Amino acid sequence: MFDLMMGISLTIAAIGAGLMAGVYFAFSGFIMRSLDQLGALRATEAMNAINEVILRSWFMVLFFGSTLLYAILSAIAFLDANLAGRWLLFATGLIYVFGMFLCTVMFNVPLNNRLAEVSKGDDTEVETWTLYSKHWTRWNHIRSVCSLATLALSMHYLVNYT
Repeated sequence: MFDLMMGISLTIAAIGAGLMAGVYFAFSGFIMRSLDQLGALRATEAMNAINEVILRSWFMVLFFGSTLLYAILSAIAFLDANLAGRWLLFATGLIYVFGMFLCTVMFNVPLNNRLAEVSKGDDTEVETWTLYSKHWTRWNHIRSVCSLATLALSMHYLVNYT
């Protein structure tokens, strides 16, 4: 029964990681470049609107839910010396929690907060957007790669250890 629950939990977590990877990939692949083409004022307005909507969307359930699942799975792997492939599962959880969740909390969210503080028509708006876009996208690349790596490692674990 424990193995079944672990397999179901990891499958749900992996789906979450895959969905997160897709969202982050879209931003890294084309959304941020599209916003850059709008100019600083319109890009800032659009990104601020996205950031407001995302906080009240299913994205947040996915964001926190998948993180919680990977944290729990990682803790189980760390504590259960008899769990097959435990270090792979432990590392998979850490990659997600640190590479996706903490990266978001420590870097992307503070950048979002700073962007939200920019006043319309502020003479530093162009510089603010340019720096925001560059740094936010760089951290987003990391979130994309970590989410995708988590998905791949989860699939590997599911195929080989459950």
